[in-house]
Amino acid sequence: MFAPFKRRVALLPALLAALLTSVPAVAADLTVSAAASLTNAFKDLAPLFESANRGHKLQFNFAASGALLQQIAKGAPVDVFASADQETMDQAQAQKLIEAAQRHNFAANALVVIVPAASSKVPDALPDLAQAGFQRIAIGRPASVPVGRYTKGALEAARVWNQVQRSMVSAQSVRQVLDYVARGEVDAGFVYATDARLMPDKVKVALTVPTATPILYPAAPVIASAQPALARAFVEFLLTPPAQAVLAKHGFASP
Repeated sequence: MFAPFKRRVALLPALLAALLTSVPAVAADLTVSAAASLTNAFKDLAPLFESANRGHKLQFNFAASGALLQQIAKGAPVDVFASADQETMDQAQAQKLIEAAQRHNFAANALVVIVPAASSKVPDALPDLAQAGFQRIAIGRPASVPVGRYTKGALEAARVWNQVQRSMVSAQSVRQVLDYVARGEVDAGFVYATDARLMPDKVKVALTVPTATPILYPAAPVIASAQPALARAFVEFLLTPPAQAVLAKHGFASP
């Protein structure tokens, strides 16, 4: 009378194993650490990539490129790194944190000076920022924020870095510079052209600033990625016509 029961018990492990293997695996998020200036464009890109890669979701971490590099170097679980400059990505490559062969430039930008929309003080050239009327000028930290490095280089070329530095209000990212100007807390600030477009009712562009090196955005898979194939796919996706169209909508130029 106990034989059927014993047979059923013996079959339980096999049944359990079959059930477990039939449960679909849950796809992990792909974590992309990207420069703050890419925030709006990348959020707009996400649905396109996710629809082409069913079951996968993009998880973004936006901050200054230098800060993101430090996080990756300390072991943060990141799959793709997108920087606002070549120097930061060069550092990542030198530290063997990214797949150098899969590194690609995918967008270009421009440096501009913005002032509060209601301001009557509008510089016509960089030397004007050394005048008394500009007492607070927001600039990204040159040591860790790419827009700050571009700014410092441009001001040095114009031979006014030392004067403007005395009025410098340090910012942790280009978006913080934008916020300072939008709230009228500073007289002027240096941001990318794409950021200036975000608040046309609160800031206005005073001038476009030439830079010694083109402002190009590189992206690369992180070597420690848990999903290397998907990370490479995202970097390649950034170069496709649909992705480039979204970037263009947000003011980025082709690299």
